Formats: sequence, C-alpha cells, structure tokens
Amino acid sequence: MGTTQLESVPEPKYWHLKTVLSEALDHDFAVGEILPNERELAARFGVARATLRQALEQLELEGRLQRRRGVGTTVAPPRVGVAVGSARHSWPGESADGWEAVDVAEALPTAAVLKLLAASSGSAASGSVVFAADQPVHTVRRTRVTEGQVVAAELLYVPAASVPGLSAIDAPAGPARARAVLRELQRLALDGQDRSVELGSARADDAKELDRLPGAPVLLVTTRYFTAGGTAAVSVATYRADTCRLTFGDEGVEITETRVAS
Repeated sequence: MGTTQLESVPEPKYWHLKTVLSEALDHDFAVGEILPNERELAARFGVARATLRQALEQLELEGRLQRRRGVGTTVAPPRVGVAVGSARHSWPGESADGWEAVDVAEALPTAAVLKLLAASSGSAASGSVVFAADQPVHTVRRTRVTEGQVVAAELLYVPAASVPGLSAIDAPAGPARARAVLRELQRLALDGQDRSVELGSARADDAKELDRLPGAPVLLVTTRYFTAGGTAAVSVATYRADTCRLTFGDEGVEITETRVAS
C-alpha cells in the first residue's frame, strides 16, 4: 500500500520540540518550578523562539504548564479529578454546587444572550416562561474556587420573567441579591437541561478573574435550563483548561477539576 500524502508530511518542528520538552518536564523540573525565560530555553534546545513559543502553548493546552501573572511559566501539577457537579436536574445554587455568588446586574440582553434564551427544549407548553427581547435579564456572576484559587467563572443569565417574585424581595446589591435571584429561580419546576462544551480563549475579563493571561486556553461550558418547554436560564461557565478535564459516561459529559498548585 502506498504512502498517503498526509503520511508523507514531516512532523512539525514545534511538535517534536513539545515531545522533547515534555520529557524534560518529567525529569529535569519539579511541579511548581518556574521555567527559564524563552531566550534561555530557545538557546538550550537550539530552536527559534517562535518555534519554542508554539511548543509551550501546546503544553499549556495539555495542562503540563501554567502561565501565571507576575510569576512566569511554571510546571503544572498532575491532574486530579474532583467532581464539579454533573447533576442533570438541579438548578444553579442547589445542593452545594461549589459555586460562590459574586454579584448580579440587570440589563437588556445582548444579541448572543438573546439567541441562547430564545432556544427551546421543544414546543412551548402552557405556562412556559415568556421572554421578550425588550425585557431585562439578571446576569448573576459566580466563581468556582478550589483550594483557595478561582478555577472557573460563570455568567448566569436569568430573564426577569423567570423570577417574577424578585421585585418584592428587599435584598441589597452584590452577593445577597445574586443569591436571591438563584432562590427565586429554584421555585420553578425544572424540566431538563442541555450542555455544550467547546475550547476557547480567555477574554480579558475572564483572564483577570482566573489569574490567566488573555488568550489562554479555556473550556466554555454552556448550559440551558428548561421549564415548561421554555428556556428559563442560561449559564456560560469558563473553566481554566489547564486545571480541568472532561470525562464521558452514561449521564453525558461530566466536568472534573484538577488540583491547582499554590
């Protein structure tokens, strides 16, 4: 059998360097140790800095390295799975889901949020949540903390129509108000939810929240919560890709965290 065109393509130089660097991380560096700067590493391995940077980015994506603000590039700890919350029929904030409410804001939805909220789990049923584009949405900001370090940030979009009793609640701004939104949301009967996962790059706000550099790889997990055939809320959670992995089972996708070095 002849060699295919793809098989004849030589391995990219940065990919070979990634393998060499990975072996060096196993034998020459300890977890948490700061790597030499790019100039020193490029000289050590006899490659251009652009090639080195590609290899380092790939190792960060695979969770072998971490780039930390004000510190530099360090060797990441081994990944240790810790359940984040794979329950398929619970509202955000229920059963100690591990998230901490930070704040909440009320405003009209952006086009992207409107598109998510307009989606449905099926045909609308009687008594379903009715959402209009000119109605405000409560945006609850939450964080996921492991061993004192933020590993994920979430924006939970809750239409005002989903929490009609909120206006009668005298809760101040900040975490207390955010928790009030969650409690009101939990009064609805949850019919189900769907979840999608994709690889992305950290936006400036996310990077600051997660102590990453802008553009660092992240996992974007979007969850839609359905009630009576309508979309009652949408969560967009950003996980640090260097500290999280995905496992697949009978119940779908389960998100697990890894231990983060201090």
